[in-house]
Parts: sequence; structure tokens; C-alpha cells
Amino acid sequence: MTINTMQRASEAASDETLSFKEATRARRSIRGFLDTPVPDTVIREVLEDAQYAPSNCNTQPWNTHVVSGEKLKELSRILHAKNDDGAFTPDFSFDQNDFYGDYRLRNDALGKAYYEAMNVMRADKEGRRRVGGMNYSFFNAPHVALLFMPSFGDNVRVAGDMGMYGQTLLLSLSARGLGGIPQTSLGFFAEPIREFLGVPNDLKLLFGISFGYPDDSAPGNRIFMDRVPVDTSVTFHG
Repeated sequence: MTINTMQRASEAASDETLSFKEATRARRSIRGFLDTPVPDTVIREVLEDAQYAPSNCNTQPWNTHVVSGEKLKELSRILHAKNDDGAFTPDFSFDQNDFYGDYRLRNDALGKAYYEAMNVMRADKEGRRRVGGMNYSFFNAPHVALLFMPSFGDNVRVAGDMGMYGQTLLLSLSARGLGGIPQTSLGFFAEPIREFLGVPNDLKLLFGISFGYPDDSAPGNRIFMDRVPVDTSVTFHG
């Protein structure tokens, strides 16, 4: 395949998106959106960017379903009902109690900052239930991308591919002034989501990404979590 570098350079020169450095540092998990829909052309651009994510042996295992409009409202009603009933049907296990050491401390710091921003104290069980339920209203986002995957072996490599796809999608949103939030919680109801969307059972739901225009006035968007220094996570050899 021949790549026309002159054409690529011309496209980049007219591109109004943020630079890679700007997009990575602007990206954060948005927990409050305006209800303004994102134009279809922009959504397609974001999805086209995500298609360039790397994958093991070029399998490109992602199978993405984007839900909007009345269909999204109907899905929200289903998820709220399932959540109220505790009818969880995850394809993959998840338990925050498995976190330990610094990983648990970072998890706890996020939870504390978020619930305080929402003016919900630790002992307020009803408030915490209400805030948790916002996941199933997609934080008022006008769109959600649900990321399904085939099952290969122990699924670790496939999940890694899905993570790279999801991050590429999130960075593309960020580069365009949009916001998104990856939600493991949406994967807790894999069966009703598959049934609602007509997705075959051999595709497993890993997580979803609610996305749209950030609502800067939303309390959940007032928190900014820092990142540990590079030397905390990286060991150099040589």
C-alpha cells in the first residue's frame, strides 16, 4: 500500500483538532454532559480514528454499538430497572476489593473526591446509590458507545486490544473538544444490553463509553485527579 505523504501533510495542516500532547492532557473522565447531540459526521470521524488502534495479529476485535436518541432513553430505563433489582449479568468479573496497596489508595482517593464533589458523604447510602445510578443515565450524555468483543483464550490479549481502541476513541473525542467516560458499570448488564441491541451471545460486553459535549457546571466535572510521576511507573534499563 502506498501512502501519499504530501496529502497527509496537507490534511494535517488544515486539521483544527488539538495536538497529540494537548489531547492527552485535556482528556479526563467526564461525569456530566450537555444534552446537545454530536453531529453524525463528527461521530464517524471519531470512530474512524479509533479504527487505527493496534491489535494482536491485526484481529481488530472491537465490535462497537453506538446508541443515541430515543433508543438511548429506552436503554437507560432498562438499566435503571435492572440495577434497582440487582440483576447483574456481567461477562467479566470486577471487584474493587481486589485492589491492593497504592492501587487501592488511588481508587479510594478518586471515590472520596467524586462523592465530595457531589456533596454525598460516606454514610449517606441513599445518596451514594443515587450517584451510582447516574451511570445508567449515561451522565446525561446524548450518546454511548458499547464495546463488545469476541472471546479468544483467556481474553487478556483481546481486552488489551479493546483498551487501546477505547483510548484511541477517547483521545479523538478530546482532540475535538468533546468528552467521554469509560464505564465498567455498563458491562454489569451484558445480557439485557445484548438482547436490547440484538447482539449475538458470542460477543462479550467489556465496557461502554458515554460521550458528548462536557457540561462544565456539572459537579462531577469539578474533580481533577493527578498522575503519579513517570519514575513511579517506569524502570529504565540500559
